[in-house]
Amino acid sequence: MANSTMVTEFLLMDFSDVLELRILLAFCFLLTYLATLLGNLLIVTTTTLDQKLYTPMYFFLRNLSILDMCYVSVTVPNACVNCITENRAISVTGCATQVFLVFWFASTELLFLTIMAHDRYVAICQPLHYSVVINSLFCVRMTLISTLCGLIYASVHTGNTFRLSFCQSNVIHQFFCDIPSLLRLSCSDTFNNEILILISAIGMGGCCFIFIAVSYVRIFSTVLKFPAREQGKAFSTCVPHILVVSIFLSSGAYVYMKRSVTSDTILDTILSIFYTVVPPFLNPIIYSLRNKQVKEAVSKVILRNFCLGKL
Repeated sequence: MANSTMVTEFLLMDFSDVLELRILLAFCFLLTYLATLLGNLLIVTTTTLDQKLYTPMYFFLRNLSILDMCYVSVTVPNACVNCITENRAISVTGCATQVFLVFWFASTELLFLTIMAHDRYVAICQPLHYSVVINSLFCVRMTLISTLCGLIYASVHTGNTFRLSFCQSNVIHQFFCDIPSLLRLSCSDTFNNEILILISAIGMGGCCFIFIAVSYVRIFSTVLKFPAREQGKAFSTCVPHILVVSIFLSSGAYVYMKRSVTSDTILDTILSIFYTVVPPFLNPIIYSLRNKQVKEAVSKVILRNFCLGKL
């Protein structure tokens, strides 16, 4: 890597020259980060301690929460430090690591969301076959396959990006290292990189989106046959799921499928927050904490720990 580049370090985006504004941004990032960690940690703790939640659905929710804590930890803490200290430098190795982890966690999250949509489809549309189709072996296999696919996906894109030469400006107009910003800094031919991103985005992202959309269309068609009260409950659960997936996919697709010759804008930064920070923050609220069974289990865990603390 060192032999293929003339740049020894990159400089991440400078949020503002005003100290007060940077402190405010750092506080917002930190608050969001802590809330994300707390929400997801509650889900992991609750689904681990409460044996009533030892079901496939909560198995995937627990894995999603662990993944979200890792995902948000790759970018947000570093952004907080950069806001306060103005130390925007990141080594080439550190940048490559950040690119790899973001790609790994993001692609694995998309696959998890796809599997969870299939889980809901089987539970609602084929309830008699649920225990046969969604068994413990299926859960473990899908988790391992998703993690491995994400690992391969991230390795290919990271390796393909950092084989390029970077001999122009070293300023990345983002709050973390991402491939579109790096391609704009490269003095190599990036056409093959752009084609690979386009094909992989359409391949993985498009297939996952179609699978999720078809699953929810079938779910809605089945739910419409339910009594009115149950319809409202099902729609209030499924619609937020679709909303989070749509935000995640649309924002990521815009940033990564835009031509590298296009200059960076503040819109790119805002959309990057929508696919790196917003989903991990919203997932515990939408997928778990709105669920009556989870809320009761969380209350029990908090009450139990409170009582032990008093003793």
